[in-house]
Amino acid sequence: MNMQKAQQGFTLIELMIVVAIIGILASIAIPAYQTYIAKAQFSEVILATSGVKSAIEVCGQSDGKLDDCGDGTDGGVTTAIAGSKSGAAVADVDVVITGSGATSVATITAIPTNDFKGLLTADDYVIAGSYTGGAVIWALDSSASGCFTKGYCK
Repeated sequence: MNMQKAQQGFTLIELMIVVAIIGILASIAIPAYQTYIAKAQFSEVILATSGVKSAIEVCGQSDGKLDDCGDGTDGGVTTAIAGSKSGAAVADVDVVITGSGATSVATITAIPTNDFKGLLTADDYVIAGSYTGGAVIWALDSSASGCFTKGYCK
């Protein structure tokens, strides 16, 4: 008795179901992946502020206030700002000091390079630091940061 079993493959319906499932998964994954890429690229803009923050903190601890810790008034801050602009995604970093004495606030604005991996100059990153108790406390200014609405810097 020589019985051969006929080879069977997938039916057309089964193949169509698999293709449909792959299509649905791809339609969900691609937008999420693009957001992930934009966040990763924006991390360079956020990182550009770290050296400037450190320089302002050192200046604030030395002076006991932030009045003289702006660009052009403190050599360490000026050098940190110049070094922070070297990244491919960073167009500009700016420091503005408002107030005086104990109520002085340092505001750092980092602006990404226009059209760098989909980033726009409107996607800026703004943090404000206030000198209290011998330390500078930093907080994201969500109302002034364009990156906050897009979810790049949350």
